[in-house]
Amino acid sequence: MKTLTVTEGRGRLGYWLKQAVAGKDVGFVCGDQIVALRPVTVHSDDYALQEYGLNEAAMKAAGRRIAAGIARERRRKTVKPFTGKADDLRD
Repeated sequence: MKTLTVTEGRGRLGYWLKQAVAGKDVGFVCGDQIVALRPVTVHSDDYALQEYGLNEAAMKAAGRRIAAGIARERRRKTVKPFTGKADDLRD
């Protein structure tokens, strides 16, 4: 594993990231530990859990509540159409 200090790696960070993507072991010394650079796969279905702590069931329930709220506002005729202008959203 190639280990670097933050100062060493900062100047050529793009290079070291490309090396990590290519499968090379690259690590940065942070205090008394080494932090490895490794590519990760990001799943969009993890977003609600990561950002809001919502599992799949909670996300579906939130979607139903939001849809019901929108339907309620439409029945009351209080929903404003979005015209693309921020000023149109203000009262």
